[in-house]
Amino acid sequence: MQIRNQKDFWSGVMFVLFGLLFMVWSTDYQFGTSQRMGPGYFPTMLGIGQIILGLMVAIPALGKRAEASTVEAIGWRGLFIVLGAVGLYAALLPVLGFVASLIVLVILSAMASPEFNLKETLLSTAVLGVGSYLAFVKGLSLQFAVWPPFLYH
Repeated sequence: MQIRNQKDFWSGVMFVLFGLLFMVWSTDYQFGTSQRMGPGYFPTMLGIGQIILGLMVAIPALGKRAEASTVEAIGWRGLFIVLGAVGLYAALLPVLGFVASLIVLVILSAMASPEFNLKETLLSTAVLGVGSYLAFVKGLSLQFAVWPPFLYH
């Protein structure tokens, strides 16, 4: 059996593995029933759903009619830049507040792409900043510093 569409096959395998992990981690919690769900019910059902989805993606990749494709090299540089940007966001949030930390997060994450464009990034930053402010601060009324704390004194 030959893997014709490597992208779909390995994506499906990833879904199956994450589904299995959800199910294994949820075994510490009481499952319950459909009418009286316990804390382990949702992660178990989510895991089952992910496994089914993974199989639906991976199995057709083995067929003769599957579109041939290969998996490209992992962009480690971009991956580490994005992970570093998220970590820096978490560290800067209490110091600089939501808005400034979000600006740093979006700009650094955009720099991970080889197609980085400053004008597009600034536009994305403005749209994401306003949208996030409206959603989290105004819409959900989350309590965290929006602006750097030193501006409040």
